[in-house]
Amino acid sequence: MGLFRRKSEPQVDKKQMIKILYTSDLHGSDIVFRKFLNAGLQFKVDAFIIGGDLAGKALYAIVDLGNGRYRLENQEFGREGLQKVIEDIRNHGNYYVIVDPKEFEEMQNDKKKVDEKFRQAMSDVVRGWIKIAEEKLKDYKVPIYVNLGNDDPEFLFDVIAESNIMHKAEGEIIIIGDHEMISYGYVNPTPWHTPREQDEDTLYKNLREIASKVQDQSKAIYNLHAPPYNTHLDNAPLLDENLKPVVKGGEIVFTHVGSVSVRKIIEEFQPLVGLHGHIHESRGFDKIGRTMVFNPGSEYSEGILHSLYLVLEGDKVKTYMFRNG
Repeated sequence: MGLFRRKSEPQVDKKQMIKILYTSDLHGSDIVFRKFLNAGLQFKVDAFIIGGDLAGKALYAIVDLGNGRYRLENQEFGREGLQKVIEDIRNHGNYYVIVDPKEFEEMQNDKKKVDEKFRQAMSDVVRGWIKIAEEKLKDYKVPIYVNLGNDDPEFLFDVIAESNIMHKAEGEIIIIGDHEMISYGYVNPTPWHTPREQDEDTLYKNLREIASKVQDQSKAIYNLHAPPYNTHLDNAPLLDENLKPVVKGGEIVFTHVGSVSVRKIIEEFQPLVGLHGHIHESRGFDKIGRTMVFNPGSEYSEGILHSLYLVLEGDKVKTYMFRNG
């Protein structure tokens, strides 16, 4: 795993209650990111935390046909329709690129070209979020701690490093008041073989190495993208061999898909809280021993912010509230 550094700046007054706004699984949505910042300003939080999966899931190639005409798949439109198409793509958290017919043909025949366009689009969106955050929070000096999730390529950490307001959380012990926060974005294996997955043995080993660096577990925050197994946080549709949801009696069958290793680490170390995401349809909270664990869920494609407002005081959860909007 390598060296884990302890970061003590910025801090807040340790005598104060600590107010946190947490979200996860934004998947490229500008709308959700803006709503997240606005909600944090409303609550006057001491820290923003993003638990992973910044990246969108799809890239649309808009072909510039010339003479003010464009094509997307089987739809052709003029300049007046271009902005509407772009807005619709971005409002669902997806990416777009405008290419000429030759570039479009190259993309169809060369996966590397598609990967390059995807990489640039992901980077541009995160850089856009940095600019939005710097503008909105210029008079409100509060950090945004960012973790990557299983769908995020590692190069996004380099983009985050360009910011003075968004801070990489993974690989650090972040001090928020008198609370230590550890973060880890890898998850247990999924059917989709996403970029950041690890088998349970590796996941447990790496999590244990990080958790052992915490000096006071009674006040610790575990920002782990994967939810703990067999809780209210990890219910997802059971899939068949074709990755289609299993339906019985007209109802979708759900099953637990969280991480055994995440649960085991929480059971062993008993931090104050666990902040999780990954399973969009499983918003909820639970307790593992003394530890309260949360997953705010996600409806990024609808432009709906799911977040958790959390107030900590010493080794106690003073209050919490799920927010949708």
